[in-house]
Amino acid sequence: MSTSVPPQVGAAATKPKKVGLTERARAERKLAWMLCAPAVAMMLLVTAYPIIYAIILSVREVDLRFPDEGGFVGIDNYVTVLTSQLWWEALFNTTFITVVSVAIELVLGMILALVMHRAIFGRGLIRTSVLIPYGIITVVASFAWFFAFSPDSGFVNGLPFIADDKAWFGERFSSFFVIIAAEVWKTTPFMALLLLAGLTTIDEGLYEAAKVDGASAWQRFTQITLPLMKPAILVALLFRTLDAFRVFDSIFVMTRGAVDTESVSIVGYDQLISRLNLGLGSAVSVLIFLIVLTIAFLFVRGFGAAVPGKGDD
Repeated sequence: MSTSVPPQVGAAATKPKKVGLTERARAERKLAWMLCAPAVAMMLLVTAYPIIYAIILSVREVDLRFPDEGGFVGIDNYVTVLTSQLWWEALFNTTFITVVSVAIELVLGMILALVMHRAIFGRGLIRTSVLIPYGIITVVASFAWFFAFSPDSGFVNGLPFIADDKAWFGERFSSFFVIIAAEVWKTTPFMALLLLAGLTTIDEGLYEAAKVDGASAWQRFTQITLPLMKPAILVALLFRTLDAFRVFDSIFVMTRGAVDTESVSIVGYDQLISRLNLGLGSAVSVLIFLIVLTIAFLFVRGFGAAVPGKGDD
């Protein structure tokens, strides 16, 4: 009579035993924590403390114009912000600028990355030239675009297909056009740089094999390049979306929030700096922080399979 080993027993017998850390590994881990401790402490000092202090201010009535008044108000500041039409208009403006600019930058960034990656002659010169806009300070770039489209000092209205009396900053969506154009021109090189890093990790042998099989250039791009670049695309979209959602410089320089072009950052600036209402301003800042945190969470959850270093379970 033959006996068979139960599956549970066989699985338990073949399961490798966990080996504890050696003394050397424990010492290395302890040293790593000691080396990281100063940087972690500094990061907590410059990030955690301001966040906690902003949350405390957001539940209090703190107006520097009336220093003797104030006190704990709970969620009243948040209710005031969330029931304000200005907040929702600013949220729509910010979302519109973010979605449009990031979508355009992704397409242009992919094209630039392919050009920089495939360039045979002058590759270094091409990469350096492409990165020049990203090296310019955002405020300087915003002023350049503002003066270019200004009816008084700009050259854009002098182009043959543009009306001479076009007031670009006198209308809402024409202002958005200039703001988005400035954002795209400034930060597309950043997107291209991240995508270029993803392109360099693709094995050229895959393209050669696809050519042998008769795949067209478009098929190689959609079946090889895009799938293998998912981690780089995720990182580029995540970083750029978080940055674009906090758009401030371009709007402040070009319109200062006029003609209904306020972003959520402009609303927070007006409350904190212009009106000196630290309670409402801090509530706006906390809401922006929560939205940015939600965007990052949705990106990681939605594209979790493309996170670099994440393997299949």
